[in-house]
Amino acid sequence: MPLSPRVADLTSFDLLRSVAELGSIGRAARAHGLSQPAASARLRLLEDCVGVPLLERLARGATLTAAGELVVSWARSALDGAADLEAGIAALRGGHDSQVRIAAAVTVAEYLLPGWLVALRKVDPDTSVALSSGGSEEIAGRVLSGAAEIGFLEGPAVPSGLRSCEVARDELVLVVAPDHPWATRRRPARAADLATTPLVSCLPGSGAREVLEAAVGDQDGGTVAAPLLEVSSPTAIKSAVMGGIGPAVLSTYAVVGELAAGALVRVPIAGLDLTRRLRAVWPSGQSLRGPARDLLAIATRG
Repeated sequence: MPLSPRVADLTSFDLLRSVAELGSIGRAARAHGLSQPAASARLRLLEDCVGVPLLERLARGATLTAAGELVVSWARSALDGAADLEAGIAALRGGHDSQVRIAAAVTVAEYLLPGWLVALRKVDPDTSVALSSGGSEEIAGRVLSGAAEIGFLEGPAVPSGLRSCEVARDELVLVVAPDHPWATRRRPARAADLATTPLVSCLPGSGAREVLEAAVGDQDGGTVAAPLLEVSSPTAIKSAVMGGIGPAVLSTYAVVGELAAGALVRVPIAGLDLTRRLRAVWPSGQSLRGPARDLLAIATRG
């Protein structure tokens, strides 16, 4: 049956969803490539079409009314279906992207992405991959600028302007060389130990470092001691620890083999939650398409 004239075009509902996610009409307009006056006009037409106020316009930003929240919740499945339809039509036209650009935190890039990309090759055999890695700010910047279709973060927060989906859980562990004094200690390490002991650390801006600093900071406002050595990758950190330079806090993904072989020793930590969520991110107000969408599906399956 024909749709009622009170059902506006889907792009207007998508714009309304972006306002809900980003908190302002201006930010939603930028995400959709519109001027703020054009976005405001489109939203007012949507309200006229629906027949009830959908937005509460504030001095700074905008929030959805109760009716607006309901409309967005009802529209989500239609918007997702429209994105699938658009991707399918593009594939029929031969426009299925042949390259996916990924920005990933080092842990994800080194220990999770290889398996995901093998699975992606089976789904999209003609797809090439361009991968860059870095800290949380760098990854967010690449995704927001369009330099990458999808990013993977390991920090404690998702930057503004990005949608996210959890793809894995990780735990940071304290490790030392077998001949380090902490290898045989009887009591677990505590936040105070990490606040006073220089560690071999990754560079500022890395997800692992952000999680550790936030966890220690939650313990009476403590701070992590200045690093003994800063290096750019988990592999380099492991080499430094095994060489006897000092302890380090690393992802379990990075050290599982060395712990099993006895090349590193895990030191229990009491009173700190060092579990972290690894997330896929992409721009708010947009839907993943082609190989990027396939990669997200593979990552969320584990």
